[in-house]
Parts: sequence; structure tokens; C-alpha cells
Amino acid sequence: MNTTTLFDDTNVAFALKTDSQLQRAYFLFKMISYQPLVRIGAAATNFALKANLPVEGLIRATVFDHFCGGVNEEDCGPIIDIMFTKGVSSVLDYSVEGKEEESAFDDCRDKILKIIRFADEKEAMPIVVFKPTGFGRFHLYQKIGEGNVLTIDEQKEWDRVVARFDSVCKLAKENDIEVLIDGEESWMQDAADNLCEEMMRKYNTTKPIVYNTLQTYRWDRLDYLKSLHERAKAGSFKIGFKIVRGAYMEKERNRAEKMGYKSPICDNKQVTDENFDACMTYILNNLNDISLFIGTHNEQSCYLAMKMMADMGIEKTDNNVWFGQLYGMSDNISFNLAAQGYNVAKYVPFGPVKDVMPYLIRRAEENTSVAGQTSRELNLIKQENRRRK
Repeated sequence: MNTTTLFDDTNVAFALKTDSQLQRAYFLFKMISYQPLVRIGAAATNFALKANLPVEGLIRATVFDHFCGGVNEEDCGPIIDIMFTKGVSSVLDYSVEGKEEESAFDDCRDKILKIIRFADEKEAMPIVVFKPTGFGRFHLYQKIGEGNVLTIDEQKEWDRVVARFDSVCKLAKENDIEVLIDGEESWMQDAADNLCEEMMRKYNTTKPIVYNTLQTYRWDRLDYLKSLHERAKAGSFKIGFKIVRGAYMEKERNRAEKMGYKSPICDNKQVTDENFDACMTYILNNLNDISLFIGTHNEQSCYLAMKMMADMGIEKTDNNVWFGQLYGMSDNISFNLAAQGYNVAKYVPFGPVKDVMPYLIRRAEENTSVAGQTSRELNLIKQENRRRK
């Protein structure tokens, strides 16, 4: 097959979807394509859940079941198994957000440890993921990143955050499971970056187990990647990176404007795309030291990665290169790449319906803001419907 049309093959893309699931997907992306509807729907859903109105069943039958694997990891089992029949692995993503209590941070750590043990028994789950703010308070990361002195209690609190990171990375190393640590807002990211580096020094001695995330809509990330690479070579450890474009653009720009500092975000989408591709190129040129998880729904970046791998003689099955997309989106990329023999994993979010709603609302908002994403999904579903008839 001509690789430039690889992602148009809807027979492969939607092989696991029944006719009714395909219709639900069409309905959802049609709804998401109307920006005012997304805003109203998000507000109404938040209100209904906070008021304990009986809407969970409706949410579960529509948006939740399309974008999430279930309410717990066992729930996700059938989805993990069926995707793996097509060569697509799963990264279980415990998508509960916005908790600020120590007990919640311990619960999150325990959940990730449970997923690592769960993954150890499943070939389909070679990777786990967590957010830094799942393990500690946002403002604690921010205070450290800004170089402010912690109080005695805050230092004890930070020590517990470090211990949670360490327990997860240690078990992952013991079970040979890779850990992706998500990127968040720039004003807390310095502390998270330093902690990720600390874990890499400790656990990436022979190969990358711990991966940080590069949000390439930030113009400083290529320089950060290069400087960490130099430190890794000097310190004899490997590094791993998931590269994404980024998820907090409006928030980043608004804060920079409000507080009067230079925005950390690239000037426009073209510069972001160039930055993403530059980071990807740098890593592919240094695969002996750095492993890569390409987290993107951008078809051009995927084609570029495929071309570069072919030109450099990098095997499709080389464990140092993975492609990843979110569950419920861009199946045309994930399943067609897997059919060609590349390493592919779907991020499969899970958690209680109420707790996962902030994640789902962000997904809906992202789909409306990314030019062409929703219309591309709709056109592919239409194409597959025609093919089935």
C-alpha cells in the first residue's frame, strides 16, 4: 500500500467496531463539531453530576463508553484483549483529576502499582502512565519550580511525593514495564522535570524505563531535550520521552498575558509542528541513548516518522519507538500502523464516571479546537458506512 494513503483504509481502522458502535461514534463527533453545543453540554453535565441528577447512565452509554475503557482496570480487560488481536497495545490511564488530599495521592499511587502488576501478566500492556499532580499538590511543584524555600511540613510532603514516584518506578523496573510521566502546566513543570530526571538516573541505567513528556507547543523543549541528553551521557543513564503537542495552550497564553511574562507557547501551529518534528528527528537520530513514544493524532508527523525510520534502517518493531493515540480517536492511524507492524498503543482512560468527566470535557473541547480533527473522523466514518453497504 502507498504509505501516503495508509490512514485512509477504513476497513482496517474500524474492523473492531460494530455497525451500532460506528453510528454512536458518528453521532458523538457530529455533536462535538458544534463548539457552542460542547460548551453548553459541558456546563450542563457538570451541573447535573454535582447536583447528583441521574445522568451517569446516559453519560456512560454515550461519551464515556466511546472515550473510556471502563470504571476500573478489570472493566478494561475485554477492550485491551480485543485491540491486541489487531496488534494494538494498551496504556491504562487512571484519569481521575483535581484531587488535592494526601489520601487521594496514596490511592493514585496504589492504583498505578496495581496496574503495573496487572500489566505484568498481560503482553498487551507494556506501558503505564501517571500525572505528576496525581501524586502531589500542584502548588507544591510550583513552589519548588520557582525556587522558593519549603516549610518543614512542605518538605515532608514533598518527600512523600518523591517516595510515590520512586515506588512506582522501582516496581516498573522490577517488572520491565515502561512508565510514561505526563506533562502539565509550565509553571509546575520544572519541578516535575527534575524529579523525572532523578528517576531516570536511578532506574534507566541499562535502558529507558522512566519516560518524561515533551510538550512541543513550548518553544524551549528542544533545548531542554538536548541539555538532558548531555547530562545523561555524562551520567551514564538512558532517557525516554513521550512527545506531544500539548494540552493547556489557552491556559498558558492567558496566564503569561495576565502576569506579563513571555508566553512559553510557540507563536502558531506551524511553529509547533516544526518543533514537534525537530524533537522527533533529534531523538530518532539518537536512539542509542533515547527512547521515543510518539503521542500524536497528526497524520503528517506519523508519515514523517515512518519515512525516517525506513531511511535510517530502524526496524518497525524496535522497542525504542512507539506510536500512541487516545482510545476513541484516530483509529485510522492506530490500527493501520499496527497492521503494518509498528509498535502502537492506545491510551485507555478509566475511572468512576463522575471523576473522569473533566478529562472527557477536555477531549471534547480539544476536538472542537483542533482544525480538521472532527471533520476527519466524521468523513472516515461516512466512508466506512458506504463501504459496508
